[in-house]
Amino acid sequence: MHVNNLRSDALEIFNYAVRNSLPDSAVEKALSTWKLPQKIILVAIGKAAWRMAHAAVTSLSDREISGAVITKYGHSQGPIGKLQIFEAGHPISDENTILGTKYVLEITESLTSADCVLFLVSGGGSALFEAPLSRIPIDEIVRLNKQLLESGAKINEVNAIRKRFSLVKGGRFAEHCKPASIYQIILSDVVGDDLSSIASGPAIVDVSNAENVKSIIRRYNLTIPDVILQSIQSEMPKKLDNVKTLVTGSVRELCKYAINKANEMGYDTHLLTDSLGGEARDASDMLYKQIKRIKEGMFVCEKPCALIMGGETTVTIRGSGMGGRSQEMALYAAQLLSGCKGVTVLAAGSDGTDGPTDAAGGIIDGETWERLKQMNINPKEMLDNNDSYNALKKCSGLVFTGPTGTNVNDLVVALVL
Repeated sequence: MHVNNLRSDALEIFNYAVRNSLPDSAVEKALSTWKLPQKIILVAIGKAAWRMAHAAVTSLSDREISGAVITKYGHSQGPIGKLQIFEAGHPISDENTILGTKYVLEITESLTSADCVLFLVSGGGSALFEAPLSRIPIDEIVRLNKQLLESGAKINEVNAIRKRFSLVKGGRFAEHCKPASIYQIILSDVVGDDLSSIASGPAIVDVSNAENVKSIIRRYNLTIPDVILQSIQSEMPKKLDNVKTLVTGSVRELCKYAINKANEMGYDTHLLTDSLGGEARDASDMLYKQIKRIKEGMFVCEKPCALIMGGETTVTIRGSGMGGRSQEMALYAAQLLSGCKGVTVLAAGSDGTDGPTDAAGGIIDGETWERLKQMNINPKEMLDNNDSYNALKKCSGLVFTGPTGTNVNDLVVALVL
């Protein structure tokens, strides 16, 4: 098998896993378990919001549905019935985030116990569904979110802070909708399916407290404006008796589909983890050690071999370049695997966007690092500057899918001859 075949195989495995993780059938199945009334207010947030809303409206074609979809720029695919479609900033909120969220708060104002809200939640909702407490300026929110995302903090830690200065996070949206019933379908993008972390849990009771949040601030040496520090002490809803929740989709299923496809293609496939976390470079280190063991005959597997990992890493930003966690992982893996023959590694996000870029992730082999050097490019310098996007772009190492319509974490596929 030629190394070019490894590249095309890795892409095929990734694309198959993502296609089979689309939320359409899962949303339809979830809706079949509930008897919803004739009139429904639908609110969909996150990077998979348009796809989830489209599936719901199609499935409930005999109902009278109004409401809104708030998704990332480029992630909507046209009108859906009577729903208002908003595209907004991600991973940093912007004025359209506030505009869309205020519209949702307006249409869910003064509801009665006879009203029904169908709430469709997917990853990215933390940035896309936001209305700050009245005393906090939006520019302070933007600055803090940028600082949080560059700190290396885990997503549950980031969201624990975000909830404290929001009108809609940490169960506050569900509180706002009372006494109406909320039927919530969550497409999980959080390792371990911690519901309070997915989109910062707008209809989930917050499990953190003020002391937890203060310890996170100290741990990452965050600079928090006084106006936001004051909000940390604010009370969060402790009981939500108006919410019914179903969770669908997960990184475990994404990995399962990747394993099935790799096996079908003739690879001896091994799942290393479906709860990948920590720094992206540490994940590359772990993967490199397993590939090295295979090459040295210390890892029992038939060749060709496929290693699968799923989850979500972080990157502590120290440079001024452009990239995302999957691209960073791929470029660092290229350094570790430089000169290693018969190896291809793909790391990409299931939503089709990795960090603030238009790429889903990166794909490298044992020649990538040296290939960059031969082009008079210093890959180490670019890696140190967190400029993985531009480095991988130079050597055709970026993975492009466009918005996929789902969001169930990241997938890593390593193929070894």
